[in-house]
Amino acid sequence: MFTTRIAIVVRDDLAVWQKLNVTAFLSSGIAAAVPECIGAPYRDSAGRSYTAMIGQPILVFAAAQADLQRVHRRACEAGLTVAPYVEAMFATGHDAANRAVFAETGIESQLWAGLALHGERKAVDRTVKGLKLHP
Repeated sequence: MFTTRIAIVVRDDLAVWQKLNVTAFLSSGIAAAVPECIGAPYRDSAGRSYTAMIGQPILVFAAAQADLQRVHRRACEAGLTVAPYVEAMFATGHDAANRAVFAETGIESQLWAGLALHGERKAVDRTVKGLKLHP
């Protein structure tokens, strides 16, 4: 039983490729911010080594834009670790441009594509309360 939880909330009206892209980027954000969530490297039966990954389950939820606004507000109020992805980031080509477009818009006006959350299990559960797991 994990005392922490990782949740990714992805906007439900995105194209499938966008949902997958957002989920991958947000997972990397949590891995970078919370290195203790990384498990041990993998090794196959032939002895080949593979990279370590996040060592706990990640719950992925679908949400409308209004739900993402609410989740963002709750996550900030709860002091959770938050990784952001906004719609404008789809039009950029590199990390510095992503940070620039994110910084251009006020939080209340952001068009969220997704958010990743990490923190104490009950706090994350309260933050995503009412959302459905992504189908």
